Amino acid sequence: MDDSVLDDIIKRLLSAKNGRTTKQVQLTETEIRQLCSTSKEIFLSQPNLLELEAPIKICGDVHGQFSDLLRLFEYGGFPPEANYLFLGDYVDRGKQSIETICLLLAYKIKYKENFFLLRGNHECASINRIYGFYDECKRRFNVRVWKTFTDCFNTLPVAALIDEKILCMHGGLSPDLKHLDQIRNIARPVDVPDQGLLCDLLWADPDKDIDGWGENDRGVSYTFGADKVAEFLQKHDLDLVCRAHQVVEDGYEFFAKRQLVTIFSAPNYCGEFDNAGAMMSVDDSLTCSFQILKSSEKKGKFGLANSTIRPGTPPHKGKACVLLNLCCQTALQWRGSIVQRCISDIRRHSYFYRVKKSLTRHYNTLVHYTGAVHQCYWYSISLFAPLHY
Repeated sequence: MDDSVLDDIIKRLLSAKNGRTTKQVQLTETEIRQLCSTSKEIFLSQPNLLELEAPIKICGDVHGQFSDLLRLFEYGGFPPEANYLFLGDYVDRGKQSIETICLLLAYKIKYKENFFLLRGNHECASINRIYGFYDECKRRFNVRVWKTFTDCFNTLPVAALIDEKILCMHGGLSPDLKHLDQIRNIARPVDVPDQGLLCDLLWADPDKDIDGWGENDRGVSYTFGADKVAEFLQKHDLDLVCRAHQVVEDGYEFFAKRQLVTIFSAPNYCGEFDNAGAMMSVDDSLTCSFQILKSSEKKGKFGLANSTIRPGTPPHKGKACVLLNLCCQTALQWRGSIVQRCISDIRRHSYFYRVKKSLTRHYNTLVHYTGAVHQCYWYSISLFAPLHY
């Protein structure tokens, strides 16, 4: 990819900042294809288990919150001022997934030995087809662009090892993970399977209320107790597991006597959660400190919290009420078969807790609405879901 083209893309994306908001930056389809094809080559040229060195800054989920991504760079230093590792979930839910992933890919191409991206569970076609990225690509470009991105996502590495002591991934541990070489040997490009090592690395969650392995309320992968973290670290001579994947109130949260940390970098997530975002800085001595990014909707200031001073917030197990809005515009859009397929997709990929019975209970009501023509119905089903998305 021509350096002048790459620099122009980065310049245009960075110029989108407008106070507390960011304006839309419309790259061309050709530019997006160049970003994806060039970054694919780089991802495949580097190992699936990246071996990195401190100092480095680690960021969790961003989820299309482009203005907050720019704030992270403002405070941590724009590349190449600092080395970065992102733990995945760049797209979906936020309003500017395209700008977010394009800037990250552009930085990866320009600073390939200093800027690193891991795969999250939303860098998967079956997930981002449902949770917003597909719709954004289709609205602003076309389905071909979405497919170009998903092909690129299939080549992302899935884990990183910092100075042989800190293991990073998006989700968590796996009962199938016996040796780190198993991660190195995962072939790419690859789609995320419904079970197994790759699935767990992107989907698993810690749970303070269990020992061993447990059933995950997401309906995918497992949960694991503090005992499994300690056992894993001891076996592999590691000090810390660093992961993302869950909303945490303060932007970071410790688990298992500070042997695992969760980092979430999208403050005021989806505009609904009053959470902070965080970025973890690892210095040459592997001391970890946390920079806290308050919600841009508030007047809070950016702050620093040292891990040796500020205790981690206990893992939050509260539940939130989620509204699933199902909308029909015409009778053709809401034939029973389409509703049933929608329900099947949600059952397979949903984060919702115990949703199956609730959806089945309301299926007949939804089908009843298919008789309406040229009229829009909104039907909200109140579901209980984990706070952690």
